[in-house]
Amino acid sequence: MSKNFLHRVFFVCLLAGGFGAAALIVAYNAFYGEAVKENISLFVDKDTTYDQLCEKIEGATDNSLLKSTAFKLYASHIDLANRFKVGHYRLTEDMSVIRIARVLALGEQTPVNLVVGGARTIPQLATKLSRQIAADSAEIVELLYDKQIRASHGYVRDSIMAMFIPNTYEVYWTITPEQLLQRMHREYDAFWNDAREGKCKALKMSRYEVMTLASIVYEETKAVDEMPRVAGVYINRLRKGMPLQADPTVKYALQDFGLKRILRKHLRTRSPYNTYVNKGLPPSPICIPSIAAIDAVLGYEKHSYIFFCARPEFDGRHNFARTLREHNANARAYAAALNKRNIK
Repeated sequence: MSKNFLHRVFFVCLLAGGFGAAALIVAYNAFYGEAVKENISLFVDKDTTYDQLCEKIEGATDNSLLKSTAFKLYASHIDLANRFKVGHYRLTEDMSVIRIARVLALGEQTPVNLVVGGARTIPQLATKLSRQIAADSAEIVELLYDKQIRASHGYVRDSIMAMFIPNTYEVYWTITPEQLLQRMHREYDAFWNDAREGKCKALKMSRYEVMTLASIVYEETKAVDEMPRVAGVYINRLRKGMPLQADPTVKYALQDFGLKRILRKHLRTRSPYNTYVNKGLPPSPICIPSIAAIDAVLGYEKHSYIFFCARPEFDGRHNFARTLREHNANARAYAAALNKRNIK
């Protein structure tokens, strides 16, 4: 706030007579004192009008009449109506109305925590991201499906999903889809450090193949301690030239993620993603796998299991088998449990 402006305000207060000193203190407090009642997040989007902005500030300030009047007075002085910036701002209890106005005028945003993960398809990913940043989901979908954009990052089809490492990232709410994709590419390169690259080479798999297998492992089990064993089964199958026969790939092929029971008719689904009818890995990841699932593939458990089946206890874990006979016994026990619960 300019000294001349303050001098004018204080001079008027001094002219008020016997109450001049008290008025001076009140005026000083209104501008420089703590204004916010409690810490809040203020989101200002491209459609926010100046009047709406003032209403939000008034709702956030303590002693609202005095503080909001001071805010409007100072805001007018710096022409905030034509200067405020779109963004996310964290208003804290130690902020004065002057500080609030300056932050909005200068666009001094507070970053948000962007959670990446938990998506199976590009539209799902775009929806999850758009709920956390200002970008519209349609903008994000368009970018992720853009052939030139994908090619510039070394990806084809939907496989750009493999570039998203699940984590929580600090970004500005106004980050553009293009900026977000660039950030994800940097995080992806940082994730694949020398140690992980070394394990990739030992597996004789590419980053992309590891991400694809990890997505299947992640869809099979959420038990982190079981992931290396599940990964070991699939690696054994790949090395033996056997089809993976992964139920989650059938759900992906059908785009029916709520399917509770895989039937024979589902196994015949014609799709490059159906690993019952196609050998090897599917064309791309079937979800964004967790970091634990990625590391489980890189550090898979070495064993002789080639089958596994969900346990009849429905505890999210699996029974593993080395022979088809053992596996069929496990499968019958699980099928009986499904029938008992009338799951069809």
